[in-house]
Amino acid sequence: VAKPFSQTQVMVGCSGLTATDPRRYAMMVFSSILGGGMSSRLFQTIREQRGLAYSTYCFSHPHSDVGSFGVYAACAPTASAEVTGLMEAEWELLAANGPTDDEMARVKGQIRGSALLANEEAFAHMNRLGRGEILMGELPSIHEVLGRVDAVTAADVRELGADLAARARSRVVVGPA
Repeated sequence: VAKPFSQTQVMVGCSGLTATDPRRYAMMVFSSILGGGMSSRLFQTIREQRGLAYSTYCFSHPHSDVGSFGVYAACAPTASAEVTGLMEAEWELLAANGPTDDEMARVKGQIRGSALLANEEAFAHMNRLGRGEILMGELPSIHEVLGRVDAVTAADVRELGADLAARARSRVVVGPA
């Protein structure tokens, strides 16, 4: 379909983890380090250092029987190939070398703060409980979840990253490339 686009949307993804995969806490850490905010590797490399995209992030969507994982950016059409290469390079670099101690501490703090704040909202609290019951068959307290996140090591993140990096990937480009 030909339409006039001013930006190109780029996504690279693969199969992810199921909601019951014990590595889901490592996935929270991996995703946050790679593309979970303004201090993430994708944001810093693609937006701040190179100015190639306004928006870039990482996502993980676990379900009962399948999951998805990917990276995304919205950029100028002339930058789409470079941005795609940078997203994959950051993904592979994190998978190969793992996170730094500073990244681990920063991201665990971000996850803790976000989870505690979200748990104060009735909708988010009930959503967490519903997902726990329906998808995982367990209702861990927020403190149990945070304890599991705190137990994630840099080696856990690196191993999960290597697993994801080895999976077949799909690349989607919407807009002029």
